[in-house]
Amino acid sequence: MQYTVAMKRVIAIANQKGGVGKTTTAVNLAASLAATRRRVLLMDLDPQGNATMGSGIDKSQLARSACEVLLGECELAQALVGVAQGGFMLLPSNQDLTAAEVRLLTLPIGRETKLRIALAPKRDAFDIILIDCPPALNMLTVNALVAADSVLIPMQCEYYALEGLTALLDTVEQIRVAANPQLSIEGVLRTMFDPRNNLANEVSMQLTTHFGDKVFRTVIPRNIRLAEAPSFGKPALFHDRESRGALAYLALAGEMIRREDEAFAARAREALAKDSEFAAALAEDAPPVAGVAAASAPAADAAAAPAEEAASNGAPDAPHEPAPEVTQQSHAAESHAAESHEAESPQAQSHAYGDGHGNGTDDESHHEPRGEAGTAQEIGEDTRR
Repeated sequence: MQYTVAMKRVIAIANQKGGVGKTTTAVNLAASLAATRRRVLLMDLDPQGNATMGSGIDKSQLARSACEVLLGECELAQALVGVAQGGFMLLPSNQDLTAAEVRLLTLPIGRETKLRIALAPKRDAFDIILIDCPPALNMLTVNALVAADSVLIPMQCEYYALEGLTALLDTVEQIRVAANPQLSIEGVLRTMFDPRNNLANEVSMQLTTHFGDKVFRTVIPRNIRLAEAPSFGKPALFHDRESRGALAYLALAGEMIRREDEAFAARAREALAKDSEFAAALAEDAPPVAGVAAASAPAADAAAAPAEEAASNGAPDAPHEPAPEVTQQSHAAESHAAESHEAESPQAQSHAYGDGHGNGTDDESHHEPRGEAGTAQEIGEDTRR
């Protein structure tokens, strides 16, 4: 079983210029990510409700919508609806969202964090959350940017789209400083691209030069199946999965997942490197007592080796009792020293012993052990002297 890294991201799809493919990207990207068995939530924050209609939900028949959620009149879970032909959940919207924006503007504080607060209880219930923003830098877009982790920017490769991109980047920077320091650019997506157009190729080259890896390699082409899918109330993937538009959004979903996997692997390698450095620092700062103990261990083993060798050679467990001759000789020497009050030299003792054995001749009888009678005779002779 292959391990899948959950994305766990909130992505706002924003561009204040209209007609660049924000809603088309939101609906088809949600369906493509859901096809990879990820839990996807699409939030429609556009009062026009195009994402709601493009998902097959009638915006005029809504009991609850994004308006009630932003105003705190209901929980987010109560307003969610499932999209059968899409495999994702949807927070629908309609023209009532305009009234919600007006009411938000009258609030003295906290108006830009309403969506983030409403989203918090259900954030961990989804792997990825997409927010379709209106084509304006209004309070609804600000709420989406404050609640998001990153911004995906769809744009046509035209001159006016470049000007709108500059204004959007300024807004993102302001929100990053004021309310959401973690906000980043997810990427720039080139939509409705026609490679036969020289202007489109030139603008695409400028985007790649300026943003580098932030520009998605996937390009969404002009495709009639993408344009007609909303009229059937379904994403292009369920309208014609073999169309170039549906395949392009599947490729976009795959590229986003691959980026997330690479970022996860990079973080894992960085954490492993930090752990290795920490372990090396601990090894360098270890007390020298451990080194002394390690050095004394071989010496102790070497000292114990002879004893073990002796034991292995058959040494008796009980202490060896001295021979009777040695014990009796030591007792005789002690008695003689007590009576004469002078110590005899080893030569005198050996001479005395030699007289008892026949002038000290070195024969076999000299090395045989003497009995108790012989020893008593020697002690008597020593006493008479």
